[in-house]
Amino acid sequence: MDKFITCRTLHFAIFDGKLEKIPVQNLARDVVRDPIHWLAFGLGSGLLPIAPGTWASLFTAIVFWLIAPVPTIQFAIVIVLMFVVGIWICGESARRIGVHDHGGIVFDEIVGMLLTLTVVSHEPVWIAFAFLLFRIADIWKPWPIRDVDHRLAGGLGIMLDDVLAAFYAALVILFMQRLFAVI
Repeated sequence: MDKFITCRTLHFAIFDGKLEKIPVQNLARDVVRDPIHWLAFGLGSGLLPIAPGTWASLFTAIVFWLIAPVPTIQFAIVIVLMFVVGIWICGESARRIGVHDHGGIVFDEIVGMLLTLTVVSHEPVWIAFAFLLFRIADIWKPWPIRDVDHRLAGGLGIMLDDVLAAFYAALVILFMQRLFAVI
């Protein structure tokens, strides 16, 4: 197989220069039945047909806003554990589907959004700003995020590009917080 491309209802594979269609055998059914896919697909949010990563990030931001503030050290421990487990979950889900970083695999967006939220308070304006900046960084993929996304295979590559996007978003947030503190 030379290349593998996917959309919501079909996989396309190029074998020896010829494009072949491979039907997806009810991905939604597989996601709901398989705990690995269920987690990788963000409890099913990755099945949404339009912008599943954005929806998963929004869901994460809303849950963050609704829960009571968690001490930073505990929050950081949870994020590190989710990152480590996410490497395996996302890599295994991608392997089973046969597509590296399938658009429906959104566990990495959840971890990235949580990481971005570590630098904000529970104020809705800052949470919304964190959401917006994280999505911009994750979609735009400034250097070196795009390189990491294209060069690292498996679960580490899937997870790491979102962690880097979260880092960029958090830096901008910290700068803006400093700026507003001075004004």
